[in-house]
Amino acid sequence: MAARCLLCLALNFNLANEKMSKTSPLVFYKQVRQEAEKVTWPTRKETITSTIMVFIMVVLAALFFFAADQLLGYLVRLILGLRD
Repeated sequence: MAARCLLCLALNFNLANEKMSKTSPLVFYKQVRQEAEKVTWPTRKETITSTIMVFIMVVLAALFFFAADQLLGYLVRLILGLRD
């Protein structure tokens, strides 16, 4: 849905000093459909692989920030002389 909205904006975008032409809603919709058909959509395998890679990167980032938070917390407690 969002891709169609962006596509709609892209098709109707003209430079500020160009005169905008009037397009009927039906013609506009047909143009959007034609442009959407030109898009190379990912295969099911590519989508699954990309999704797994994103989850792995999220876990790695979470572990990194957890470790960094623990280290910084330890250093602050050490500097300020606080004990748990």
